[in-house]
Amino acid sequence: VEIWRQWRVRIRYSCPSSVSARRPSPPLPLPSTMAKIKINLLLSLSADDFLSHIGGIYEKTPWVVSQFYDENLSPALDAAAVAAAKERITDVKILFDEIKRYVRAGGREKQLALLKSHPDLCLKLDPPSKRSDGTTGGGIITQESRQEQGRAGLSTLTPEERTKFRELNDRYKDKFRFPFILAVRNASKHTVLSALEGRVNSSPEEELGCALSQVDKIAWMRLLTKVDCVEGADGHGGFLTCHVLDTADGVPASGMRVELYRYEDGPERDGIRTQQRILLKSFVTNSDGRLDGPALKGAEFREGSYEWAFYAGDYFAKHTLSRISGTPFLDVVPLRFGLDDPTEHYHVPLLVSPWSYSTYRGS
Repeated sequence: VEIWRQWRVRIRYSCPSSVSARRPSPPLPLPSTMAKIKINLLLSLSADDFLSHIGGIYEKTPWVVSQFYDENLSPALDAAAVAAAKERITDVKILFDEIKRYVRAGGREKQLALLKSHPDLCLKLDPPSKRSDGTTGGGIITQESRQEQGRAGLSTLTPEERTKFRELNDRYKDKFRFPFILAVRNASKHTVLSALEGRVNSSPEEELGCALSQVDKIAWMRLLTKVDCVEGADGHGGFLTCHVLDTADGVPASGMRVELYRYEDGPERDGIRTQQRILLKSFVTNSDGRLDGPALKGAEFREGSYEWAFYAGDYFAKHTLSRISGTPFLDVVPLRFGLDDPTEHYHVPLLVSPWSYSTYRGS
């Protein structure tokens, strides 16, 4: 039923009804491979189609998205109110901000039920039949959770790490009575262990807020895989810029070569999802130490992991010869960073001398 509903949404907006009715149906894609839907089209769907498309962003908790629909888009509402909602929700960030408030307003009982619906991370270590304690939603992992957990590399834990993980995880569940939740899509096993070790010592109220925040992050990442920008727009509106400052001379670093890379999922090896470093663009900073325009914008500005490569050694060899040794202390400065919100402006600069550098998230 889920596949049929999503196929109906896809075919409705990609083919005229008269043609699609006569054309034999192609093989149905799995929900995770469905093409993104434009946000203006999403807001015009029926309740069933709306829920089939994004109702699963909160793990096994469709009431969150359903309540949002009923109170903002339902045909039972006044037409003017529905039109105002569609006019107000112009990008995926606004949509998500309006949906997630229903979790906070749902009350403690619903919040705890949402947290308990998430799978135990130990299910990645052992079959569900061996790890059943009533806090894992019956041991059934949704397709989204299976993909997200698969990127954390928990299957590669050493025996010592595995023992430590189980001990911390058991302490966490005994103390808080819900599974440890971490938005693991971009986390390594070391990140998971570190977060678990830190959070197990939190107070119940602190951890409830932290766990709900992680649930929101998971829902946000899932929503981004399902919803595209408004029809006719070039991306969600976000863009990436850069500025390089020479702190040794107190001037803009003019003429520095800069490369931008993106990290994409590569093949799986020994249970670990590898990453591929792909060169996107090369630049040379202008007289103000900036690029001549955004490095990324429009449809090419996507959430994910990126890296600047600043050729500082070449720059300082040209501008400060007396300060360069036979083997420069700083040669190529790599700066790896993440873009999480495709609607925002990310300014990622570099302040650099021959011996030090720093950066920050600007706007």
